[in-house]
Amino acid sequence: MSTPYDALLVVSFGGPEGMDEVMPFLRNVLRGRNVPESRVREVAHHYESFGGVSPLNGQNRALIAALRGELEALGPPIPVYWGNRNWHPLLAETLQQMKQDGIQHALAFFTSAYSSYSGCRQYREDIQRAQAAVGTGAPQVDKLRVFYNHPGFIEPTTENVQLALERIPPERRGKARVAFTAHSIPTAMAATCNYEKQLREVCRLVAEKLGLQHWRLVYQSRSGSPSQPWLEPDILKHLSDMKSEGIADVVVAPVGFISDHMEVLYDLDTEAFQHCQALGLNMIRAATVGTHPAFIRMIRELILERMEPGAVRRSLGSDSPGPDLCPLDCCLPGLGIPGPPSQAGR
Repeated sequence: MSTPYDALLVVSFGGPEGMDEVMPFLRNVLRGRNVPESRVREVAHHYESFGGVSPLNGQNRALIAALRGELEALGPPIPVYWGNRNWHPLLAETLQQMKQDGIQHALAFFTSAYSSYSGCRQYREDIQRAQAAVGTGAPQVDKLRVFYNHPGFIEPTTENVQLALERIPPERRGKARVAFTAHSIPTAMAATCNYEKQLREVCRLVAEKLGLQHWRLVYQSRSGSPSQPWLEPDILKHLSDMKSEGIADVVVAPVGFISDHMEVLYDLDTEAFQHCQALGLNMIRAATVGTHPAFIRMIRELILERMEPGAVRRSLGSDSPGPDLCPLDCCLPGLGIPGPPSQAGR
């Protein structure tokens, strides 16, 4: 082990743990953005449906527990910390604890598989602000590479889509459609990163492995002004279009996310599902990778890449493995755009 990394920092979005935390959390998420109060209240209602508790927190705890078990069993024997952008444990709190524990040089795993301002650069900016808040002695933090095309992400994603397809009656399965979904972002932001390209590569790889002929990448969870162009088509419109084409069954696969957080459980399992019920369209939602053993092994593999000179860097498809160090112009927010809430989840 030539590089003295002494910890792993899991970096995520954060979420409330009760009704009294919902509005303070949303104020953190939306600070500096001109979001109508009606929209804030609408999103607050999503959390009210879950008792004010973000499902992301429990999922991050499960991910960290599985990862700690993997590292304890197979190494490297480094501690795992957790810091969030928008709610406790906040990154500055976690970095302060790491400093007190004597951590000097940590690797960071971001809970987003893709390159975008919200899923990459903004997190790196958050870490820099947290380091400044901690001051002298704050640990150095290096981000692990993007993993959208790593076998440890593609293979469990493929397995989950296959399991969802198997829930459709065999006599109808051949005519079913697959809608791959991801968080929409402004088109100006998409123009400064490889977000769309990487998503399409994931869809292509999964479709190729399953022999899918009828699939499409669509977007969900738009939160911007109607006057601002965002990535389309929207999932709800796509579902309506499929019904008008005579489609009876659709698998919705949220490949843009790694866990079943609010934007999956509400935007898909609630809103999109109710839309399909009204249309008379049978919707099956594929699971996200969550704590799939292959995904946990992948995270360990990404750690070893950085700690062991000459380690094999695995990837699938035509894209090479992502770089260890992001270029200076990586994932800019786009002209005049402060950046939407992270598509890494809530």
